[in-house]
Amino acid sequence: MSDAKLQAVLSSLLEPARQLDALPSGRPAPDASYVKLNTNENPFPLPTIVWQSAIAALEQQYLYPENDNIGLRKAAADAYGLSKDHVIAGNGSSEILGLIYRAFLAPGDSVAMLSPGFSFNHKLALLQGAQLLDIRSNDAHSLPMEQLLLGPAKDAKFILLANPNNPTGSFVPVADIECLLANSNRLIVLDEAYVDFAPDNGLRLVNRYSNLLLLRTFSKSYAAAGIRVGFGLGHPELIGRLRNIQNVFSMNVIGQAIGISVLANRAAYEENHQHIKHERERVTTALSQLGFSITPSHANFFLARTPDGQGGRWWQAALERQKILVAFFPDEGLEHCIRVSIGTRPQMNAFLTAVCDIFDSLRLGRSLGSRP
Repeated sequence: MSDAKLQAVLSSLLEPARQLDALPSGRPAPDASYVKLNTNENPFPLPTIVWQSAIAALEQQYLYPENDNIGLRKAAADAYGLSKDHVIAGNGSSEILGLIYRAFLAPGDSVAMLSPGFSFNHKLALLQGAQLLDIRSNDAHSLPMEQLLLGPAKDAKFILLANPNNPTGSFVPVADIECLLANSNRLIVLDEAYVDFAPDNGLRLVNRYSNLLLLRTFSKSYAAAGIRVGFGLGHPELIGRLRNIQNVFSMNVIGQAIGISVLANRAAYEENHQHIKHERERVTTALSQLGFSITPSHANFFLARTPDGQGGRWWQAALERQKILVAFFPDEGLEHCIRVSIGTRPQMNAFLTAVCDIFDSLRLGRSLGSRP
C-alpha cells in the first residue's frame, strides 16, 4: 500500500482511533530463568480436579462453546447466591469492563476512577470519545465521598472503584461503598479482582442496590490468568443488556469448563490463599527492615516506596539485571515505588536475595567513592 493510500485509509478512522498511535510490538515473554513478579499472577498449578476438567473439555474442541456461557453463569449464580440472570461471564473481567464502556458512554461523557487505578481505563474512555476523571484521595483506606458525590465526578456516567485497589493494595470498608451506592443514582462499578486476599467483599450489596455492577476474575485468586475467566454481577436489567452486546462465543470451551470446576472446588484453593497472605507478610517485613516503606496490602502484591537515593524505575532496572521482574508506574506519586507480586517461597527468597545484593553493591560503590 502506497503512503497516499495508507493516509487515505487512516483518515477514515474514527476520531478516537486517530488519537492513538500504532502500537509497536511488545517485548517477548521472559524465559524461565526470570522470576516474574510484575503482573500479579498466581504462580501455582491448578488443583488436579480442575486440571482434569480442562483435559475433558479439549475432547470437544470441534464444538462451539456453549452459547451465552449459560452453564458457567448458572455455576457462578449458585456459588454466589444469586440467580443466573444476575451474572454475565466473559473472557476475563476486562472483557466485561469493555462492555460497560460501550453500553454507558457516548462522546462527550465522563467517567470517574479512584486514582491511582487501572491505566487501561483511560484508553477505554478515549475509544468512546469520553473523558476519564482521576479522583485522588488523601486517605487510601477510605472513599473521598464528597469528591465522588459533589466534586468533579458529580456528572460522571459511572464511577470505577477497585477494592482492593491496584497498584496500592489498599482496601476501603464495604460500609463506605454501601454509603456511596445509597447516596448516588449513578452506576458504581466495583472491581473485586483481589478480594479473596482481603477481609471482606461487596457481594451482599448486589441484591440491595440496582446501581451496582461487581466484577470478579479467576486470574488472581484462582491461578487462571492465561485461561481468561471473569464475571459481572448486578441487576438482571443491567446484566441482560450487557449480555445483549457481548460478542458471540466470547469464551472457549476450556475457559468455560475450568470456570465451572473452580466454582465447585473453591475450597481447594485455601492453602494457596493462605500461602500468599503469609508470604506477603514475611517479605514486606523483611523489606521494611531494609528501609523500604510498604503500603499495607490486601492483595497478592504490595507497593513498596524505595529508600532515599534511587527511584522506582532505577530499582526495577537493577532487579531486572538480577533476573527479577517487578512493576514500576510513572504516575504522579508513584515515581519512587515498585509493585511486587507474591510468588512461591523460592521466588520470594530470590527477590529478597537480589535486593540485598543490590544494597551491597550500593554500599561498595559508596565505599570506593569515598577513598582518597
